[in-house]
Amino acid sequence: MIGIGKCVPEHVLTNADLEKRLDTSDEWIRTRTGIEERRIAGDDMDTSDMAYKAAEEAIRDSGISPDQIGLILVATVTPDRPFPSVATQLQDRLGATHAAAMDISAACAGFMYGAATAMQFVESGTYEYVLVVGVEKLSKITDWEDRNTAVLFGDGAGAAVIGKVSEGKGILAFELGADGSGGKHLYQDEYLHMNGREVFKFAVRQMGESALSVLGKAGLTKEDADYLIPHQANIRIMEASRERLGLPPEKMSKRIHKYGNTSSASIPIALCDEVADGNVKDGDLLVLVGFGGGLTWGALAIRWGR
Repeated sequence: MIGIGKCVPEHVLTNADLEKRLDTSDEWIRTRTGIEERRIAGDDMDTSDMAYKAAEEAIRDSGISPDQIGLILVATVTPDRPFPSVATQLQDRLGATHAAAMDISAACAGFMYGAATAMQFVESGTYEYVLVVGVEKLSKITDWEDRNTAVLFGDGAGAAVIGKVSEGKGILAFELGADGSGGKHLYQDEYLHMNGREVFKFAVRQMGESALSVLGKAGLTKEDADYLIPHQANIRIMEASRERLGLPPEKMSKRIHKYGNTSSASIPIALCDEVADGNVKDGDLLVLVGFGGGLTWGALAIRWGR
């Protein structure tokens, strides 16, 4: 990754705000999920708007120009509309005139799917640079009367420019998977629906297994990992993954309290924050791991640096 960027809406919806409209409490939400607040996009900000701001920041950070991008991949389950894709809207707004563009639907694992796909195109020499964006406006598919889901989700976008980096750095390995038989546990008709118990059991098992598997594919062990950036869905699931890797608490990204679950955007947003705060350093071995509806999962082992 040669450039990263994020966008989160300005409006903050706190647990105290939700107490006023739902039969819930700040203590209940915090102790069971780790969430204290989340960002909510207004009517004047759609999915493509957040994607554009995150992409602009990532491109600026990378030092390239939009017309050098060969492919745009946008991971989202909440596009502005069924078509045209968010990726094609982004291509036009960025002025990425030479880029192919498509959306990816893999829910919360979407950014991992996008990054792994981008890696293939770069390594094959097909494209020099690929822009990957994870973005969601989950507030528009959330039933705000359902206390089991309304407390969990937020809006935002995270982006990365994938290109060749120096020897020994970059994406070392990836792990992707799916279990369609579990799709009934997390889905959308008009609103988002989730069987929390089943998703929790799946996530606790799969996040740990995927993290260890991707390290093995890179020829590494859990002792080699420096920092874990898990999908920010539930603090208990995140802690279970950290314990499987044997990392101390300070070596795991914990941004869920600020943003809630932003689905495909959660991992790139967390990555941006950890880099900005100096918690991720040049040469660190990062494990990025996520799971989502589908059911899907994915993990990346990355040697950070350019």
